[in-house]
Amino acid sequence: MRVIAGTNRGKNLSAPPGVTTRPTSDRVKEALFSILSSRIDFDDVRVLDICAGTGSLGIEALSRGAASCSFIESNQSVKVVLEKNILATGSLDQSEILNMDALRALDSLAGRGRCYDLVFFDPPYDSELYKSVPELLASSSLLASDSILLVECSVRNQLAESYGRLKRFDRRVYGDTALEFFTVEEK
Repeated sequence: MRVIAGTNRGKNLSAPPGVTTRPTSDRVKEALFSILSSRIDFDDVRVLDICAGTGSLGIEALSRGAASCSFIESNQSVKVVLEKNILATGSLDQSEILNMDALRALDSLAGRGRCYDLVFFDPPYDSELYKSVPELLASSSLLASDSILLVECSVRNQLAESYGRLKRFDRRVYGDTALEFFTVEEK
């Protein structure tokens, strides 16, 4: 697992031993960032990485010019690896880690008036968060008017077309992995 492009291109990232996380493969990450690059300029983007794991997606965005990334990771041992990857890529000043449950972390960020342009959400494939997190994001002030939410899930777990003001605009399948892209639609 490595950083694909930007200031940290080619830098290897650590992963925790065992099956605690399911890091996004380089092939899927490359396709994902190619799709995103056609829609956004990463310069000064504010990023939120929910269920961050190794931090691969948020770190990739920072490497490509994002201004900041808030990483949410509830598992303490995985958080240690996430911190190691952030330090290894020199991204500490642009990063914040919330070591808590995703829903509690989102409430905390909303309470602090945070707003994001790009959100990555990649929980375990069997997670019950697939419904509650998009719904919470759609009803909160955490998303800017043109935000993009990327949800990585199992190909067998197709999400709803919309969650409140979040509307799906694309779905791509890579083996057992599906990438679902949502954007904010203001009424």
